[in-house]
Amino acid sequence: MQETLPLDVIIELTDCTIWQQDHLVLTGVNLSVGKGEFIYLVGKVGSGKSSLIKTLNAQIPLKSGTALVAGYNLAKIKKKEIPYLRRKIGIVFQDFQLLTDRSVNENLEFVLKATGWKNNLEIETRIGEVLDKVGLGRKGYKMPHQLSGGEQQRVVIGRALLNDPDIILADEPTGNLDPETSEGIIRLLTDISKTGRAVVVATHNYTLLKKFSARTLKCEEGKLLQVNEDEEIELI
Repeated sequence: MQETLPLDVIIELTDCTIWQQDHLVLTGVNLSVGKGEFIYLVGKVGSGKSSLIKTLNAQIPLKSGTALVAGYNLAKIKKKEIPYLRRKIGIVFQDFQLLTDRSVNENLEFVLKATGWKNNLEIETRIGEVLDKVGLGRKGYKMPHQLSGGEQQRVVIGRALLNDPDIILADEPTGNLDPETSEGIIRLLTDISKTGRAVVVATHNYTLLKKFSARTLKCEEGKLLQVNEDEEIELI
């Protein structure tokens, strides 16, 4: 059953604990993210960034605290409701996870059909819309291996947008990309947030944080902390 949040808030975590299997990684997590907000999530390897993202996506169950994400209460969510929550969340991975034996269009078509789209004309139209949004309008016929790393990541972002989600969760989206390409990806994600979606980007890239400043939260010593604008961050 969906629950209501304040009008402009799409993620609200209150006193949550975040686990990775049997390992407690974060305690006392409080987080509020508004529609149209772009935030960074930083911290050293193993500090809990990915576990927090997986909790928001209901990949890791919430054991204590209250978490309302896109109208769903993660503490009470039923297994059958999880696919509906995930349609409201677009995920962007570091390692793309594209189907290598299918063209870009076929990759996107696969996701739409898997989430209940049936009308071929509507599918074709939607694929065209998202590829235009990510700057790949003429590349739908190409296979993933024919694209650069940056283009593949743009396909992944397009895939995340297919079902018009309220939230984009990007876990190290520039981890495998060169600096110039990384900047293009962050610009694209920033533009997406301006369309009213909440965008959460977990990153190690300090240069991007400086160049494209936004609210930044840090996982450190089992806590989720707000980072001040003038604070130096250790990400290694």
